[in-house]
Amino acid sequence: MLEGLKLSAATGETPWSAVEPPRARASRWYAVQCQPHRERTAAAHLANQDFPVFLPLREKTRRHARKLETVKVPFFPGYLFVQLDLSRDRWRSVNGTLGVVHLVMQGQRPLAAPQGIIEALRENCDEAGVLLWAAELTPGQAVRVLTGPFADLIGELERMTETGRLRVLLDIMGGRTPVLLPRGTVVAADSIL
Repeated sequence: MLEGLKLSAATGETPWSAVEPPRARASRWYAVQCQPHRERTAAAHLANQDFPVFLPLREKTRRHARKLETVKVPFFPGYLFVQLDLSRDRWRSVNGTLGVVHLVMQGQRPLAAPQGIIEALRENCDEAGVLLWAAELTPGQAVRVLTGPFADLIGELERMTETGRLRVLLDIMGGRTPVLLPRGTVVAADSIL
């Protein structure tokens, strides 16, 4: 193969037929534990080092100074994912990145996420990186409202309308008030978010 890579004496060029195609990267996704509330900082600094980074987000309504605001927060608080080829990338430098505590390890090597999981999560994100996630809900189930003026209230799922909205019974001022909510704003009350 080395003979094929000799430069042509007349032109000084390498013949394209002799150049091997680049090897396919054996990259996988790995979890990175971040410092508290520093996921975005860690993602930015890892991206500056040319590591592909995935930080799935979700929308959350928070109350502050008598105002409601919807913000994007990490779907997995304290974690993000980085794509690495352990045989080629300088993966140890991830641990020294601003905002990073360490790569999730198994012994002396980073522990790869199960094949296909991160890819599936990425496919279910919108262009802003917000994960479009909907767990199965059943009528009669206790649910928690994630966003809007009813954020953090727990109610009972009464039914789903034909337009995909949910009718939830919320305990407001001593009575059960029916409220129609978009599907993405409600999760099971026992889910960890």
